[in-house]
Amino acid sequence: MLRWTLIFLIVAIIAGAFGFFGIAAGAASIAKVLFFIFIVLFLVSLIFGRRSSI
Repeated sequence: MLRWTLIFLIVAIIAGAFGFFGIAAGAASIAKVLFFIFIVLFLVSLIFGRRSSI
């Protein structure tokens, strides 16, 4: 879990740098896509995680 935290920290720092240099629109669209992908993956892991533990 710590590994994922560090990966997301690095991604956030890079996205912040893009915001300061005017590439914020591209970074924002990529962030929206990644947000929805991770939400779907989270929901799938919740559903299948509960099924395997029963």
